[in-house]
Amino acid sequence: MSHRVKICGITNLEDAIIASSLGADALGFVFYKKSPRYVSPNVANEILKQLPPFVTPVALFVDANEGEVNDVIESNSRWVIQFHGNETEQECLSFNRPYIKALRVQSEETLLSQLNSYPSAAALLLDAYKEGVPGGTGETFNWDIIPKELTTPIILAGGLTPSNITDAIKVPGIYAVDVSGGVELTKGIKDKTKLEKFILGVKRG
Repeated sequence: MSHRVKICGITNLEDAIIASSLGADALGFVFYKKSPRYVSPNVANEILKQLPPFVTPVALFVDANEGEVNDVIESNSRWVIQFHGNETEQECLSFNRPYIKALRVQSEETLLSQLNSYPSAAALLLDAYKEGVPGGTGETFNWDIIPKELTTPIILAGGLTPSNITDAIKVPGIYAVDVSGGVELTKGIKDKTKLEKFILGVKRG
């Protein structure tokens, strides 16, 4: 089975269209105002209207309140939600949408506990842990500690680039990969050449 590709941190229509045309399966939009890749709900939903079919838009939140989430997802039924904070499973379920739960990996022991806490998740995204930073650290973690056989799809994130993606997709049990900073020209602006190398590296692998 070929791995799926999610390009996160999309802030403009041009990058969204380029990533989609190169074969991205999902595009991530960050609704966390402290992030340099933050995009407003209005801009994101305008971009979404112009996305081709079969490209999944993912709305990323960090401990957002109900109103903040609904301001984004109520405009379009295509949104999948990604929770990147300390949200409980019940909070994730409350929006009645498929959701991805991001987990910040510290150790093998804590990872196993986290993996069992969100059985209703459509997928679990594993990112590198860095104190005080909810995501987008640009750092990798020890991929060897990822359990080999899980029933929930696993998305690998954290420090992925065109240079290491070939090794990343060799990790057993990975359903998809997620990249943001590793394919950027500057924060929030994608580099077409890096996007192409990254996506082709996954699809050809």
